Amino acid sequence: MMTNNYHFETGTYRPPSEGGSASLLVRFTRNCPWNHCTFCAMYKEDKFQLRPLKEIKSDINAMATLANDLKLEATRLDQNGKITRKAIMALIDRSPDLNYHHGADMLIQWLLSGGKTAFIQDGNSLIMPPGDLIQALAHLKSTFPSINRITTYARARTIAQRTPEDLIAIKSAGLNRLHLGLETGDNELLKMIKKGVNAHGHIIAGQKAMAAGFQVSEYWMPGLGGKEMSEQHALNTARVLNKINPHYIRSRPFRPIPHTPISDQVRSGALTLLTPKEQLLELKTMISALAVTSKICFDHAGNHWRTPKGDLVFAHNYEGYQFPGDKDKVLERIDQGLAFVKRPDSVATNSIMR
Repeated sequence: MMTNNYHFETGTYRPPSEGGSASLLVRFTRNCPWNHCTFCAMYKEDKFQLRPLKEIKSDINAMATLANDLKLEATRLDQNGKITRKAIMALIDRSPDLNYHHGADMLIQWLLSGGKTAFIQDGNSLIMPPGDLIQALAHLKSTFPSINRITTYARARTIAQRTPEDLIAIKSAGLNRLHLGLETGDNELLKMIKKGVNAHGHIIAGQKAMAAGFQVSEYWMPGLGGKEMSEQHALNTARVLNKINPHYIRSRPFRPIPHTPISDQVRSGALTLLTPKEQLLELKTMISALAVTSKICFDHAGNHWRTPKGDLVFAHNYEGYQFPGDKDKVLERIDQGLAFVKRPDSVATNSIMR
């Protein structure tokens, strides 16, 4: 059994809700086609590349070969085709190079978790020619019929440039959920962080994605504007999200990553980081201004605040709090967090990794 039959690429990044053993990571593109955001340290070492459709299909076929060979080993060992540690070790004994395969463990864990979801890497797969993207999605679905949800990162500017017909066709081909980095709804701050799209562009893209039937997950970054722009950041972000009304709004509190342009602004004093208390106050301003039916999620360790009892202010689950019903509950939890941080605060050391 030759290990080269198992050759496929696996990228580095995925949202927490698509990671671990939950989603099959399938790389349709390499890196980010924009790559100018001043807060971001992802994809900086490599250029963006569109992967040929033939190459993508070859990767999917290699994943299927590995999955099928695991099942054959399980059958050979009289385990009713169930993948167990014994079957995994038997296949590795036959193909020891699997010990060094970057994606083998990911695929095995995905199979063990039920093989239900997939995440398309890297930073903006919708930039692919729509016909190629549709064919790649169709091949993934036909090769792994157990998949019932496919998700990906997407840039608002790219979505805005796609026709409604193309978006509907892509959705029909199997792409269910889009993860969009809104970061902020404030035009001044969007320009400062070099996001490459303004608030109106975010609204158009979000509304088009919703109209095409995608499940839309928007990310925003509490603290991104520092003390200097905190209120406008919070209020304008709420304004944009109210116009989109996405399915999910996910909080990724800002911290400056070393060697990024925005970290230089912090170091020079041009941007003043919020304390944990100030972050919660900004959250309170934004949440108070929200008028959505979204799920508000704090599914990342960066949402670190605690109450006087020592528990986390927000649950770190992927489904979050259903608005508008849970709005008062979220505001009450923020007040509990504020009660805990009455003393002078130090700068938060959270993470923006998505």
